[in-house]
Amino acid sequence: MHEASTTSSPAGGFHMADVRRKRPTARRAVAIGELYAGADAFAAIVERRLPKGDALSMAEIAGLQGAKQASSLMPLCHPLPLEFVELRCVPVPERHAIRVYCEVATEARTGVEMEALAGANAALLTIYDLTKPVDPALSIGGIRLLFKEGGKKGLWLHPDGITDEERARYRPRAIARLDDWHVAVVVLSDRASAGSYEDRSGPVITDALRGLGARVGEPTVLADDVDALAAHLHALASQGTGLVITCGGTGLGPRDTTPEAIAQVATRRVPGLAEMLRSESRHHTAMAWLSRADAVLVDRTLVIALPGSPKAAAQSMAILAPLLAHARAMVEGGSHP
Repeated sequence: MHEASTTSSPAGGFHMADVRRKRPTARRAVAIGELYAGADAFAAIVERRLPKGDALSMAEIAGLQGAKQASSLMPLCHPLPLEFVELRCVPVPERHAIRVYCEVATEARTGVEMEALAGANAALLTIYDLTKPVDPALSIGGIRLLFKEGGKKGLWLHPDGITDEERARYRPRAIARLDDWHVAVVVLSDRASAGSYEDRSGPVITDALRGLGARVGEPTVLADDVDALAAHLHALASQGTGLVITCGGTGLGPRDTTPEAIAQVATRRVPGLAEMLRSESRHHTAMAWLSRADAVLVDRTLVIALPGSPKAAAQSMAILAPLLAHARAMVEGGSHP
């Protein structure tokens, strides 16, 4: 999202949002708006007989250019290399309106909603420009974001809603849910186990899992002990727990032994998840390469070991969340979502 900071710079001016430590993710946005015309002008538009040319075809070209020029029009927008832009002009005869859709997608650290809105506006203004010689009593309205995807907040739908036709065409994608999946969270910390430190990472992970519909209780806190964690993981697997997320004990310190514990009970390794966690986390901090985050299967229980800080736990859950439902389907031997 192209958000401007709410605080001013020391010089009293505005500045672009700092997205250097954000992780690039797949971003998509669809914006809509309508041009309203009289009956005669509407007919001229849809029958493509305006004196200046075909307004609908020209609007699609203008919308493409408008989306690509968003950062030139709005000073605080980040210039983005757009990977996809599509404009649609849909006549709505009952209102004598032309409904414009602009879909924009890319992979970036910030969203593409302003690009989608700029494209829709450019298309609408172009229809206006080509139609005004026939009827200057035109109006433009209803310009809004239909939905956006990507980033740590995932899918956002406009409160005004989305029609069945729009949903079928654009298929807005929320992160797949984990409804009724039995999940456990285990915190590894000598200090938290001894009561000298209140763990904050476990609740972060638990909240993220509950937000996806998983069935998860309060985090279990254990000391950094290889045998204790290995025994606990074995017990959770024997109880049919589908997923265990651990946090803590993945660093380079002498008591950071979580990878060794899960190696004791692992039946198969899942190296790709750990590689992805480090690779994606590097966008937040270069220290991610020092993490020994790991992932294994203990029979049919997926165990993923995350770093122990609350910030790293939240970032790791954002990275993992889109994959967990698919991983669940694979582990359970069912059809993949």
